[in-house]
Amino acid sequence: MDTPLRRTPRQARSKARLALVLRAAERILVEEGVEALTTTRVAAEAKVSVGSLYQYLPDRGAIIDALAAGYFARLEAVMDDLARAAAVERWEDPVGVLIDAYAGIYRTEHGFRALWFGSGLTERTRAADREHKRRMADGIRRVLLALDVVRDDEPLARACHAAVLAADALAQEAFRQVPDGDAALLDEAKVMLRGYLTDVMTRY
Repeated sequence: MDTPLRRTPRQARSKARLALVLRAAERILVEEGVEALTTTRVAAEAKVSVGSLYQYLPDRGAIIDALAAGYFARLEAVMDDLARAAAVERWEDPVGVLIDAYAGIYRTEHGFRALWFGSGLTERTRAADREHKRRMADGIRRVLLALDVVRDDEPLARACHAAVLAADALAQEAFRQVPDGDAALLDEAKVMLRGYLTDVMTRY
């Protein structure tokens, strides 16, 4: 995915300043909502000049896109760790492990929840989310291959994509009204996805 930034910082000092700005933007997002994410407000919160902010993030849309890109990267890093662990740990309940890990991210990434449950997503972020879900689906595929329960082919990739779309919709609903997640709904998500992935595995 191409960078959502107007300019990509190269020097350590510039990278640190951008990280400071994004942390400030996330605080505003969590505490005040997406509508408060103006360049003036974010610059003031980060204690940088508006001109300095404009170098990288010229408007609210760019701020949203940059925050979303950071959340996607963290989610994908967790999935990468799970895919590596699957081969070593040989989970008896991979669906339970994956859903619990996903729910844990929703519990800790308050900015992610605030952004997704708000109404300010840009078209660029929506497009990036679609690509993000495909990368997460590839992570599910790698988990199943590491567990040696399927063979690698196009139907497997499609099934993993469907599983991610279903899990994401259920996770969002579970956390929309309950900050720690609706435990009963998360349990139902596990039951549903276990059944689906068991069916997928019996095809091989």
